[in-house]
Amino acid sequence: MRVAVIENMKSTPLGPLGIALAEANAEVERFRPWIDGQLPSGSDNHDALIVLGGEQNALDDEQHPYLPALALLMRNFAEADKAVLGICLGAQILARAYEAENRLDDGVEFGWQDVSKSASGKSDPFLAGLGDRFTTFQWHSDTFTLPPAATHLAASGITQNQAFRIGRAAYGTQFHFEASSDIVDGWKSEFRTTIERMDASWLGRYDALVKAHAADADATGAAIARNWVGMIVADTERLAAVG
Repeated sequence: MRVAVIENMKSTPLGPLGIALAEANAEVERFRPWIDGQLPSGSDNHDALIVLGGEQNALDDEQHPYLPALALLMRNFAEADKAVLGICLGAQILARAYEAENRLDDGVEFGWQDVSKSASGKSDPFLAGLGDRFTTFQWHSDTFTLPPAATHLAASGITQNQAFRIGRAAYGTQFHFEASSDIVDGWKSEFRTTIERMDASWLGRYDALVKAHAADADATGAAIARNWVGMIVADTERLAAVG
């Protein structure tokens, strides 16, 4: 099982996704186009694609000229019936790939928050094992409209489109389910100035917030990660099915 991971900035670890991929004995190949512009040449050499978050917006083609190609790549994987996962910026780029509108500076959402499943989300395997409301981590001010081809899966009080699916296994999440408590603990030190702009009081409340929410969010991340990794179909399995 071969999985391409696209990083869009520094310090974007996989968290529970990395654990789930290791459990599945997946081979992970990382790309860092924000440094060198390099992306997979297509969908033929990988069984799945993950696109992580970033500080840029999904329309920032001038500063990050690889973004249109990345949107096309996500669509190519999805239309090849391969598992795709876009997180935060990755979800916004997936939405762009399917003719949705990217909305910049549409409302800040930061920290551990509750997200609610839609009617479709309650039966979608991506969110299986979670309650109708679940806790996860948020860090964004941009969002998007729901792509015409998409099934809406989850919403929050601030952001309507928190999760969606296109086809069998192409998913976008506005929320950072991959942000385990260990990752957030690292982010609070590394990105202190940015966090203070997002929520001036958050760092002062951090210990209480961890106690109240981190364990639930970690459980959310582990469940979603395993659900999505379970949707990856390796090419060897495809060939066996055809044979």
